[in-house]
Amino acid sequence: MTPKQSSKVDIVAVAKAAKVSPSTVSRSFNHPDLVNLATRKKIDRAVRKLGYIRNRAAQAMHGKRSATIGLIVPTINHAIFAEVIQAFSSAVEAEGFTILIASHGYDLEAEYGVLRKLLEHRVDGVALIGLDHHDETFQLLEQQGVPVIAIWNFSDSAPIACIGADNQKAGAMAAQHLLDLGHRQIGTVFPPTQGNDRAGDRLKGAMRTLEQNDISVPDTWQSEAPYSLQQAKAAACEMLDHGPRPTALLCGNDVIAQGAIYAALKLGLVVPDDLSVIGIGDFKGSEEMEPALTTIRIPAQTIGRLAGEEITRAIADQRTPPTQVQCDVKLVSRATTRKV
Repeated sequence: MTPKQSSKVDIVAVAKAAKVSPSTVSRSFNHPDLVNLATRKKIDRAVRKLGYIRNRAAQAMHGKRSATIGLIVPTINHAIFAEVIQAFSSAVEAEGFTILIASHGYDLEAEYGVLRKLLEHRVDGVALIGLDHHDETFQLLEQQGVPVIAIWNFSDSAPIACIGADNQKAGAMAAQHLLDLGHRQIGTVFPPTQGNDRAGDRLKGAMRTLEQNDISVPDTWQSEAPYSLQQAKAAACEMLDHGPRPTALLCGNDVIAQGAIYAALKLGLVVPDDLSVIGIGDFKGSEEMEPALTTIRIPAQTIGRLAGEEITRAIADQRTPPTQVQCDVKLVSRATTRKV
């Protein structure tokens, strides 16, 4: 193993090891296109051998870019945002940026604190999930003047740039699918909507569509569960095991839909013969379930890629990202719903 350095290695030591000037090392980091490949390789070998780490904080203090983008998500516990995070990360890394990711547990006050920390680290841009944020969060972003983009939820009246799906449309499509199959006794299981505009919009879209078709959902058929298979299963069991049960469940996302299917199996019900179930999201694994889950596809990879490409362009051009970009949603009919 290489002996531990007695002191931190600086750019001069890297230049000496690579037999180039310190300015060439700096240029290789900041403008690699201006340094020939053979020289860059020599510098990289020296960096690896010496264990050199660039002082990004010092660069930021002198007005240089940190080459980092802050990504704040509600949770990293489930697959809800996995695809969008990966696509976003790949897009920004292709342009030489690294993401600093943080979560706030659906607590918008905590999100504000996390945002302050990221801005203190001089991130070049910020990406948020959804459009539901504290006024202080929007104010802080405006004061700091960093490029910012909201991912996942679309609104043509959004106060900041956004790239995402119309979640009200997704909820409406899920409800309409059940209605088209002849279902009139429909229950709902959704995440808490406080601080979660995606869930809130899906629920609004679903309930509006049902009401427009003269369908009233009893309170006992309206349940709430977080992004948890276990808690979604418990919530669905509670609904299905007492009194008359619905013929279909409309779930706010695929994780909850999977929990609802487990609940049905526990109670001896056959999906979809005894109970139809539809989710929203089309996460990885939804197609491989048995039975395969009917859902509304949110194009997570497209959303993440476009958001990553757009914010890196905005940082490079020192401009504000474009206002709103809508990515369409699609019904994916599989095996967990059937006609009645």
